[in-house]
Amino acid sequence: MATSTMARTGKRASIVGMAAAAVVGALAMPAQASSWSSSLTNVGNDFESRRWTDNGGSTTIDFTTCKRDSSASQAVTVTLRKDTFGPDPKYSTQTYTNCFKYSGATSSGSWDDHGSGDYYFVVDYGQNVYAPVSVNSLTVYY
Repeated sequence: MATSTMARTGKRASIVGMAAAAVVGALAMPAQASSWSSSLTNVGNDFESRRWTDNGGSTTIDFTTCKRDSSASQAVTVTLRKDTFGPDPKYSTQTYTNCFKYSGATSSGSWDDHGSGDYYFVVDYGQNVYAPVSVNSLTVYY
């Protein structure tokens, strides 16, 4: 009888422990809980991405397989901006070069938390030379 009671007590403790772990796991959200993906085809200077609503947290933007005319710079700049009433603030600009190296190569840029709001990125913001760029796959994590 004692062995049976101990087995049931052990089972209950195990079930309670697993349930608690499941609840903690469900409540623990990753820092970047949302994302969206797209591509770019021959976009020029100052191209603005679609907007997304961020509740706060860091932002990471990945470009995979970038292409532009071989005579142009094999780099693209990405500037994070916040959509506001009035002039939109711009945050740091990242320069992506790795995504031009070979098919499947990815460049990644990260930005710190700038609070909740609607965000977008701009390709080659303020560049003087027009050199359209294509990106086979891009993902924004926020």
